[in-house]
Amino acid sequence: MSLPLTGVRIIAFEQYGAGPFGTQQLADLGAEIIKIENPADGGDVGRLVGPHYFGPGDSHFFEAFNRNKKSLTLNLKHPESRAVLADLVKSADATFDNLRGDLAVKLKLTYADLGQYNPRIVCGHLSAYGRTGSRAAWPGYDYLMQAEAGYLSVTGEPDGPPARFGLSIVDLMTGITAVTGLLAGIIDARANGKGRDIDVSLFDVALTNLNYVAAWYLNEGAQVKREPRSSHPSLTPSQLYRTKDGWLFIMCNKEKFWPHLAQAVGKPEWATHPDYANYKARLSNRAQLTRDLDAVLGTATTAEWLERLAGTVPVAPVYDVAQALENPFVHERGCIMEAPHPARGTIRTLGSPIRCAGEDEKIGIAPSLGQHTEELLQEAGYDADRISQLTKAGVL
Repeated sequence: MSLPLTGVRIIAFEQYGAGPFGTQQLADLGAEIIKIENPADGGDVGRLVGPHYFGPGDSHFFEAFNRNKKSLTLNLKHPESRAVLADLVKSADATFDNLRGDLAVKLKLTYADLGQYNPRIVCGHLSAYGRTGSRAAWPGYDYLMQAEAGYLSVTGEPDGPPARFGLSIVDLMTGITAVTGLLAGIIDARANGKGRDIDVSLFDVALTNLNYVAAWYLNEGAQVKREPRSSHPSLTPSQLYRTKDGWLFIMCNKEKFWPHLAQAVGKPEWATHPDYANYKARLSNRAQLTRDLDAVLGTATTAEWLERLAGTVPVAPVYDVAQALENPFVHERGCIMEAPHPARGTIRTLGSPIRCAGEDEKIGIAPSLGQHTEELLQEAGYDADRISQLTKAGVL
């Protein structure tokens, strides 16, 4: 057996977070991701994102987004780069870029430009606001999308300022969405012999993620607002509760869990109490239920309640990042892997969430700048003299 994307070759003109996160999922699944980096400006800007580094041009940030990839230096602004790019495209299934919306056309990275070298090539484009319309040339970043798509209005406590997600969730979701579209295009091109452009934007994905919240507004005019304790807008108990030494998140999102919770906290009468007997009653009496559950849960520690509730009632402790990563269940699942690193011996990183039966995880690190340039060009038919000439000319 082999990893499911073995034999898929993608040329990636990517930088920073969203695009590299998406293609890393494909690299973990066996795809060959050839990362094109401009030697004139030090390659992907993510190499320089601090504050932590394994070495020069090798930030922790860059390693987190670029493992299992190959790096080829190519200055697309140099006139001689076009012939090199054409040779690379001939052997590829797809190209992928995450650039400002107007740049794919300017750099000639669309299907109209590259299809002449390979009719089956799929050209994926991830941009901030799309490649058409009034904002095509606008720069854009995750937090801006969260702000404009309404995320900040539904995150945080009602009496606090608007709050963003603690992670760059729009970048990550857009990366995943983009490579989903890219794979769909590759499947179609392999079946029908013709590629195409595939477009995804941060803004569109951010808005699409509103999902059921959008459905409620579009069809009923109902606006979701921030609720205390990170509460679900229509279900309870489904929020944070205080324990003796911290917090629990409890989610009785199916009616069957409520009697189990009532029994486990020593209040079996709550299961049929008219104030709490069903979803509607509990939602109407949410503040009272919060006080009652706080009072009971405050008699024992988070760990003690987890021991009583886990596996019966949907419940989770509230951890900080360190606690989350040191969680014994994380290690039981094998979510953290070690990879050999030339400067550090080994480094630790989060593994792929996609498990392929019968296959070991692909364990690697991010490439150094231009690490695979010579290897890939020799494979494309370039001899040592030609590679040397291109390097001296500033193409590579």
